[in-house]
Amino acid sequence: MPVPVVPHSEVDVLIIGAGPAGLMCANALANAKVNVRVIDKRAARVAAGQADGLSPRTIEVFQSYGIAERLLKESVQVHQAAFYNPSPSGGIELTSRTQDVVAPSARYPFECALHQGAIQAIFIDSMKPLGVEVEWSTLPTSIEICKDEHVLMDPASHPVRVVLQKLNAPEGQLQEEIVHAKYVVGADGAHSWVRKQFDITMDGEQSDFIWGVMDMVPDTDFPDVRNKCLMHSNNGSILLVPREQDRLRVYVQLENKDIIDPATGRVDKDRMGPDEMLEVARKSFSPYKISPTTGFLWWTLYIIGQRVASQFSVKNRVLIVGDACHTHSPKAGQGMNAGVSDAHNLAWKIALVVRGWADLSLLSTYESERRKFALDLIVFDKMYSTLFSGKPLSQENSHGVAPEHFLEIFKQFGGFTSGIGVHYDPSVATLDKNQELASGVVIGERFPPYKFIRAADAWPFEIQDLLPADFRFKLLVFTGDFSEPLQQARVESMVATMQKPESFLNRYATSSKGAENSRFDIITISKGRKEGFNFLQFPMLLRSHWSKVFIDDIDVTGSFGGKGYSYYGVGDEGAIVAVRPDGYVGAIAPLDHVEDLDAYFTSFMTAAV
Repeated sequence: MPVPVVPHSEVDVLIIGAGPAGLMCANALANAKVNVRVIDKRAARVAAGQADGLSPRTIEVFQSYGIAERLLKESVQVHQAAFYNPSPSGGIELTSRTQDVVAPSARYPFECALHQGAIQAIFIDSMKPLGVEVEWSTLPTSIEICKDEHVLMDPASHPVRVVLQKLNAPEGQLQEEIVHAKYVVGADGAHSWVRKQFDITMDGEQSDFIWGVMDMVPDTDFPDVRNKCLMHSNNGSILLVPREQDRLRVYVQLENKDIIDPATGRVDKDRMGPDEMLEVARKSFSPYKISPTTGFLWWTLYIIGQRVASQFSVKNRVLIVGDACHTHSPKAGQGMNAGVSDAHNLAWKIALVVRGWADLSLLSTYESERRKFALDLIVFDKMYSTLFSGKPLSQENSHGVAPEHFLEIFKQFGGFTSGIGVHYDPSVATLDKNQELASGVVIGERFPPYKFIRAADAWPFEIQDLLPADFRFKLLVFTGDFSEPLQQARVESMVATMQKPESFLNRYATSSKGAENSRFDIITISKGRKEGFNFLQFPMLLRSHWSKVFIDDIDVTGSFGGKGYSYYGVGDEGAIVAVRPDGYVGAIAPLDHVEDLDAYFTSFMTAAV
């Protein structure tokens, strides 16, 4: 009887793990028309629990892929945070309420809360029309990278060999498949199989703080149950997060002696269940009452650990994202957000390399940008989780956490926790030059929102909506006042330079079957008044379509707009801002020295074949 032949296949990108980070990466690559597969050993997506908070920056990322509308419809918006501390009469009392998101440039000045399964469903449903579905019950059993450097440096090669086992294969069918991939993304969680196969260590430490988590629909007389609530009590700390469908997530601080198995030193779930956790929470809630109306929807226990992988990439062919490369406490709501941002940062770089638009070296910036962020996150998380888990200040505890100090830290790090203030250091993907030309647009940070008026029809547009994650670089040309003769001459000279054969626009031109195949999208933003503005005065390069010209003017109702140049710190002389496909500012150049953009794009782009 003949031995069945194990099937072999090729794919551009194989993603191992279908949590939020893996699905984010898969959805992004599917939108880029990259040949991608995503597998997961689980039989289906998460039904309840797990991560549930999305930061303002993550909502912006969802918007750039066209999936924010569903998120906003299904989730709860968290606008306000309440702080409770010990009362002189016993129990707790309200000490302050403040805006939950304090980052001034947040387009969405709130957090969203929605259970992880629903967030996964948004990605899954977005990918399906693009021909990508999760292959559930599929387990990787071996992975190896070709050791031949010539093969590794060949962008057309498939140097990663992965053996897959299909756990739900019908009887009589082969359960094994060998996949040859150009790239593998490990998105398989804190106990990452991918990470372990390459002996990548997780460096850091585990704290002494143990927390329990419960999801419920509460029956309570607590007045801030629909706000995020941060409680310090003499019996421990609690974090409340309002959720969809009247649900509430309760984080409760626990005592080590109640949870730790002394023989193993590990958390033992048999020692404490949700009923016992609720009793601990009730002590901190006093004088308020709380009970679940329909039982516990989900619960778990965990020890806070802060660790970062020693490397995020293996020869730029196997890359890890999310919990596979960094773990931390959930108190600042960074877990899922950090993973989604990892995938967002990585996907456009893989897409450009797979398309032949960028050199393999661009992928090195994934680790340099995101590992630094992860290290910064761990430093913050250690401080924040220690403050949150610490005993409150009292006469008996003079070294405790003062309410005003905790509130100050909450506000001080709002830019970081919101995702808005994430900053990438100079690299081939970020040119640190000419910052003074647009002081309000920070090189290495996401391009901030503002509304401009479309010149052709006075329609106001949020500029972030002109920067979708379509894997093109956006060139925002701030022309200044084109009606001024000197400025007009400066703009026309810039256009002439950009149209030269040796300019990056032509050197990296892509044979086009449509706009989506172009590497660049030019958007013109001019000074002027809508009542007398003629967008047809601009050279064709700056108005490839009538919808590409905008003016910095007040909208027709007089409600907003007209201060964009000032907000971005752009002077009368204008500037060009190159925005990366992930919405981060990559470079800034003066109109009379666009050669700076030539140098920027030459550092990583490859010429069209």
